[in-house]
Amino acid sequence: MPRFVRRQYAAAGGYVFAKSAEEIARENGLDRVARLASNENPFPPSDAAVAAGLAALKEGNRYPAGHPDAVFRALKAVHGDHAFIIGNGMDGVIETVMRTVVDPGDRVVVSTPTFSFYGLAAAAQGAEVVNVPREPDFSADAGRFIEACRGAKLAFLCTPNNPTGNAVPVETVREILDGIDCLLFLDNAYIEFSDIDYRPLMKEYDNLIEGRTMSKAYSLAGLRFGYAFVPDRLLPHLDSASTPFAVNTVALAAAGAALADQAHIREAVAHVRGWRDRFMAEIPLPVTPSDANFILVDVAPLTGDEAMERLAARGVIVRSCRSFPGLEDHYIRVSIGADWENELFLRGIAGL
Repeated sequence: MPRFVRRQYAAAGGYVFAKSAEEIARENGLDRVARLASNENPFPPSDAAVAAGLAALKEGNRYPAGHPDAVFRALKAVHGDHAFIIGNGMDGVIETVMRTVVDPGDRVVVSTPTFSFYGLAAAAQGAEVVNVPREPDFSADAGRFIEACRGAKLAFLCTPNNPTGNAVPVETVREILDGIDCLLFLDNAYIEFSDIDYRPLMKEYDNLIEGRTMSKAYSLAGLRFGYAFVPDRLLPHLDSASTPFAVNTVALAAAGAALADQAHIREAVAHVRGWRDRFMAEIPLPVTPSDANFILVDVAPLTGDEAMERLAARGVIVRSCRSFPGLEDHYIRVSIGADWENELFLRGIAGL
C-alpha cells in the first residue's frame, strides 16, 4: 500500500464513469454519438438560467454569500415553507449529512442495487456499510429494510431508484419511517419525472431527509447544484458541517432562475415521458418499468459490457450496470436523450 494512502483507496475502485463521447467517437470513427449513459437532460438550461449564470460570472472574483438567501427563497417559492440545505450536487449534500451524523464504526444501511456514492461516502467516514438487497422485481421490502436498520445511524433509499428506475410507494416509505430509529435519506434525484410526492412526509417525520438535484429535470448537471429538505432540528448542525462556499456563484444564480422557470421543467418532463413510453413499447428486450428519465434493459445472454460496446460501435453510449453492487451483469441503463439520440438507440438495440 502506498505510504499515506488509506487502505480503502490504495486499490482500484471509486465511482465508475461512462466512457466519454470523445472516446467513443475516436474509437469508432464517428462524427457524433448519442450520449445516453449519464441520465442528463438533453435540453440546455432555460434562457433565464443561462442569463442569470452569465451575469453572475462577472462577479466571479468574489466569494458567494455564506447564506445565499435568494436561492433559499426560490426553493421555498417552489416547495413551500421547508428547511433546506444546499451542496455541490447531490453528492455534496450527502457528504454534509455524513459528516454531521456518522461517526467511525456507525452502521449505514443502503438499499441495493443503487447509486454507488452512498457506500463510498459512508466508507470514507469510517462507517460499516450494510447492503439490503431489493426483491427480484427491484421493489423494496419494508420489513427487511427495517430489520437491517436496527442499531444503524443512517439509511439510504433511492426513489425513483438508480439504476432500476422504479419508485417506492409513499406508503412503503411511511412504513419504513414508522419502523426505524435511524435517519432516512430519501434520494429523490429523479422525482420530477414521476407522479409521486414525498414532501408531505417531511411534516410528519423528524428523521427524514429528502435529497434533490438540479442536474436532471433542470438541465444544470454541469453546474452541480443539489439541495435537501431537512428536519428543522437538524438544520443548524448540518449548516455547521457544510463546506464553506460549497456552491459557486454561477450555480447559485442559475439555480434560482431555473427554479422560477417551471415551464422549462414541464417541457423536459413531457419529453421524457413520451419517449419513456416509446422505449417500453419498442425495445425488443425486457425493460423494467421506470419513473425516471432512464430505463433499465436486460440484455441477456449478453453482458452489460458486451451490449455497451456493440451499441458504442453504432454511435450510442449507454451505461453498463456491471459496477452496481447487487445487480447481475446483464443489464444496461439507457438515458432518454434528444429525439435523434433516441431514434439511433432504438435502431441499435434492435440489432443486438
